[in-house]
Parts: sequence; structure tokens; C-alpha cells
Amino acid sequence: MTRLVELDATGPRKLEASDIDDVNGDIAVCRCGLSNSFPFCDGSHRQTRDEDDETTYVYEEGRRCEVERVVTTDDGGDA
Repeated sequence: MTRLVELDATGPRKLEASDIDDVNGDIAVCRCGLSNSFPFCDGSHRQTRDEDDETTYVYEEGRRCEVERVVTTDDGGDA
């Protein structure tokens, strides 16, 4: 499975001691890119459990869409 994830951050998010929840203790860092509280996991990855390995998905407004083809371009100049 492939998942297209778009993020608007341009740098890392350093986790601080204050990021640890006093009630739940340890924190989980999102690795699927779908969390509404990114970079923290909010359980959004659960909706990906039945993804097919040969399919590319885009998640928009909580809905999953299959993508036939993803084309990226390099805007860096020399093409």
C-alpha cells in the first residue's frame, strides 16, 4: 500500500517534556501522517487497516480515495 500524505510543516517538531500527558503518560508519535493532532498519534491509523498493498490512497476530510497514478514534479529548475 502507498499513502499520499501532504504536510505543511517545513521543519521538525521537537518533543518537549510538556508533551507528555499527565494522565496517559507516554506519548505516541504519528507515523501514518493522518493524525489530526500531528505529530502526535490520535488513532487515525486505524482507518488504514484494510488498505491493499497494490493501491495508492489519499485521505481527504476523513474519507479514503483510491488514486490511479501520482505524478510529482521537481520545481528546482534543471529538468
